[in-house]
Amino acid sequence: QVQLVESGGGLVQPGGSLRLSCAASGSIFSIYTLGWYRQVPAKQRALVAVISSGGTTNYADSVKGRFTISRDNAKNTVDLQMNSLKPENTAVYYCYADVWHISTGLETYWGQGTQVTVSS
Repeated sequence: QVQLVESGGGLVQPGGSLRLSCAASGSIFSIYTLGWYRQVPAKQRALVAVISSGGTTNYADSVKGRFTISRDNAKNTVDLQMNSLKPENTAVYYCYADVWHISTGLETYWGQGTQVTVSS
């Protein structure tokens, strides 16, 4: 099993910044893709940003130029730096990881979610 623990959410004013962090622990042979999704009430979870094990990144169009995803492969962590935040960025943010297990192959894990609220 793999556990993903997120931190860094909270309340911020429009134009402000927040940094989300996610740490993976447990039975990990290799972590492939890491990323962040967001979800608002009554809507499906939507991609925010992902990063491959080699460092290739992909962002939702709405956050390009404002958000930066990064990872530390030695520590099994992924961060999301969010700048110039807007009220529409308000959501629960979920960390996810594609983890390779020798016994079971590739499996996807999710964190518990962290609330980000952008409001004056």
